[in-house]
Amino acid sequence: MERILSKKVLQISALSIFFLLILIYAFFRSHDLIFGVQIKNVNLTDGAKVGDNILKITGNAKNAINLTLNGREISINKEGDFNETFALLVGYNIINITAKDKFGYTDEKNYKLIY
Repeated sequence: MERILSKKVLQISALSIFFLLILIYAFFRSHDLIFGVQIKNVNLTDGAKVGDNILKITGNAKNAINLTLNGREISINKEGDFNETFALLVGYNIINITAKDKFGYTDEKNYKLIY
């Protein structure tokens, strides 16, 4: 009787570990869907006064397949890093960065700069 009970406990434990591993695997495979696209590490500060009219914009758009800067598509590498040069006009400028992922989710950042 004790042998049958320990065998049942071992089977239930093995099955539980198996299902736990499947859940962990599913979480890591769906990580991009769960967390979506994110624009981060952009080298701009909202509301800043800039002394040069040529601005180099860098950052990361994690999980993005499409990235636009003021409506113009810009290139990103496999890790999502981008690097773009932008010409500012005299006065008040708004820089809009929009990223879209393969599931249709978007992230948008707006920066207001004064030149």
